[in-house]
Amino acid sequence: MSQSYIFILMVIIPLIFSQSVRAKDCVCELQNSDPAFPENKLNNVEFNAIQCTRNITSEKMIEIDRLVLGLQHRIRQLLDNVSMLEKEDNGNLYAAVSLRIIELELAEIQDLLDKLNRTTNNYQQQSLQTAAEFHDMTKTMAELEKFDSLQVIAKEHENKIIKRDLERCNEELNSTSPTPTLSPGTHKIDYYYYIATVKALKYYTYIFASIFSGPCGLGRMVNVSGPKTYSLTEYGTSYPYGAWGRDANPAPGNENKYWLVVLTSSNVYGNFIRQYNSLSTIILGIEPTDTYISSSNPTTNTIQGSNMVMYANALYYNCYDTYSVCQFNLTTQSVSTLDLPSDTGYDDKFPFRHLDTTYSYTDMDFATDESGVYVIYATTSNFGNVVISKIETSNPPVLGQTWSTSLHKATATNTFMVCGVLFATRYLDKKTEQIFYSYDTKTNIERYDLKLNITKRQTNIEFLNYDPRDHLLYVYSDAYIVTYELVFQ
Repeated sequence: MSQSYIFILMVIIPLIFSQSVRAKDCVCELQNSDPAFPENKLNNVEFNAIQCTRNITSEKMIEIDRLVLGLQHRIRQLLDNVSMLEKEDNGNLYAAVSLRIIELELAEIQDLLDKLNRTTNNYQQQSLQTAAEFHDMTKTMAELEKFDSLQVIAKEHENKIIKRDLERCNEELNSTSPTPTLSPGTHKIDYYYYIATVKALKYYTYIFASIFSGPCGLGRMVNVSGPKTYSLTEYGTSYPYGAWGRDANPAPGNENKYWLVVLTSSNVYGNFIRQYNSLSTIILGIEPTDTYISSSNPTTNTIQGSNMVMYANALYYNCYDTYSVCQFNLTTQSVSTLDLPSDTGYDDKFPFRHLDTTYSYTDMDFATDESGVYVIYATTSNFGNVVISKIETSNPPVLGQTWSTSLHKATATNTFMVCGVLFATRYLDKKTEQIFYSYDTKTNIERYDLKLNITKRQTNIEFLNYDPRDHLLYVYSDAYIVTYELVFQ
């Protein structure tokens, strides 16, 4: 060490340290001229940031959207019922039942408005509180940066700016790169590589578009809200198996009609369809119209199992004791049949189920979406996995395009279609059903990572179908008729 360095140390060290010598011990006391770092302030900022993250979640942010959608649905129902009430006017005398229905609906709308106002006020207060906390945290962090004597944070900001500029520079270089030229003897290889690359780009572009835009431009399904409607049928709890809903493609004048089928024989078989003129009448169980498929039950071409749909004034269901689809035309009261593949499961070979329950004779499921009718079933050649077939709704019906999936049918409790995408549900517990699976018939892409929960009032869901007209799920659950709203974003 040079003499100059030794001299400097001899001058500086006494200014910083004061020594006290006792016997053989040497003690040095450090006197730091800089202020102490306020660690408690940093801990407070970290704690407040964690609390903000916990308080502001995606589920809370879409709660208002769910309430607004529910309110819109109830208002539409109220307008329909008021319109029907006006038609019943008989010299300014209205039916007491209809007035009572409107009174109940107004009370439900008022409850929704009150809940919406409370939720909005809570969110406004939370927003103001969060903004104030964020301002305080920003101010505190600015004060803490003053302790950064080595300018680490400032250099990090500079590095981010440089990195951003480099990325922009690379993007500009890539966008103006010259067209590649093919060297002699490599034309064939590069050509096929180019074709494969273009196809891959088109494929993934379509996939990303499907994921972010959602089916039919509805957006991505993010939640199932409700139940919106929850009512015991006029049959009471005696018949836990059945189905209900609306015609997905109704004839003019039948847009507001609802249909109901209960399996009155052994909870498996049915032979007539009950129709109502409005949601109010089906809830109250008044003024129904019955159409019989057959006078006896069960018999040839009567209903087997709780899965069925109505489309263009025809009911589609599993024909009694066969692997065939029945199409019952309510206008002509005639039945046409469509045979599925001979190895299709029926008579409880591939039913829906969960650990506690098997849904009897649900080998075939039927679904409606924006494009028509589908039948969902399983075959031995597909190892008991789900097969989807489009039904061309002619008379007689014809089997259309078919897709094979890897979803084992016994792992699901129900299925439904939205814009060509199959969704499957599973049983979680007595209060929750979950949409966990999807299959896109346009891209053949399967997903098992969906976690959209359905809140139940009853333990089991025997029937479930999507109505493309109002974006509701129609559910038959242990003798109760229920609707849920699909929320897209």
